[in-house]
Amino acid sequence: MKAYDRVTNARKSARPLGGHYISAVTDGFIELHGDRRFADDAAIIGGIGMLGDVPVTVIAMERGNTIEDRMKRHFGCPSPEGYRKALRLMKQAEKFKRPVICFIGSSGAYCGIDAEKRGQGQAIAENLMEMMTLKTPIISVVVGEGGSGGALALGVADEVIMLENAVYSVISPEGCASILWKDASHAPEAAEALRLTAHDLKDFGIIDKIVVETDRSQEQIDSALKFELIQDIKNLLSLSCSDMLKKRYEKFRKIGA
Repeated sequence: MKAYDRVTNARKSARPLGGHYISAVTDGFIELHGDRRFADDAAIIGGIGMLGDVPVTVIAMERGNTIEDRMKRHFGCPSPEGYRKALRLMKQAEKFKRPVICFIGSSGAYCGIDAEKRGQGQAIAENLMEMMTLKTPIISVVVGEGGSGGALALGVADEVIMLENAVYSVISPEGCASILWKDASHAPEAAEALRLTAHDLKDFGIIDKIVVETDRSQEQIDSALKFELIQDIKNLLSLSCSDMLKKRYEKFRKIGA
């Protein structure tokens, strides 16, 4: 399958995103709201649930289903308060020694002027910095379109998993084509050049695992993802905190080397 076909699949309106996977892999999920600074951002869902017999903090990007819901959630593009809510929940997880699971599925951070006024760039940068040294296991799963810093703000993790038809890139193919060719119609060529598919990123060592979607029902995909998460959490909890942080640091330092 060509890279742009993967992009198209990742963007399908019927594709399950964060809210679905929270329900699919955790039990007894309790949603927590607000960043304690400004507001609650509906584009990011966060809370506490059980993954098997382990209590976890779950944070997910969600675009909604109905048009009204999608407008409320800015079509899954988080605002600064969403990233600050996510960081608040991560720091809470660190305090109570709960692993963190992040589900990524957004074309990017919300680009409205109000978001910029409230410190969008700083909120993303703060998440990157804090996640690198968070003293609890972190697993990030790219389940849809993972775009730009808006996606990376939940992507600093000990293990990064991608669904087979998800994509993860610094810029959209259309944005890249508009810069390089001054013509967004070159998006398919840009998608090939960006190497944004799960298989490309696995080869580069940017992600760690791929959950196969081809010839699988959604229930089978959910089951396979839950199995991987349980195994990864078990392995990460077996490490000392210092070893875990060292591995996390080395994982990101070697990217691009």
